[in-house]
Amino acid sequence: MPARIYQIPKNAMQSGKARTDTWVLEFVPTEAKKPDPLTGWAGSGNTPEQVSLKFPTQDAAKAYADREGIDYTVVNTPPKTLKIQTYADNFR
Repeated sequence: MPARIYQIPKNAMQSGKARTDTWVLEFVPTEAKKPDPLTGWAGSGNTPEQVSLKFPTQDAAKAYADREGIDYTVVNTPPKTLKIQTYADNFR
């Protein structure tokens, strides 16, 4: 069952970098979600999709996946680009 390993991104409402150093191993969904006939909520019978394992480093997540025989792909975080400007640049 394939999985993906990625680093938790910073929330849009978050200015600091708290909790962004955690790496997550999540299993890739194997079937599409469908609405439940009784409640209308979206769901599937894919139980491993609900599992989300957190690790302190990328190497720890890789070591766990290798030890358990899980195929994985690492999704690297995109480079952070900062737009440096001063307050006066807002009025030009």
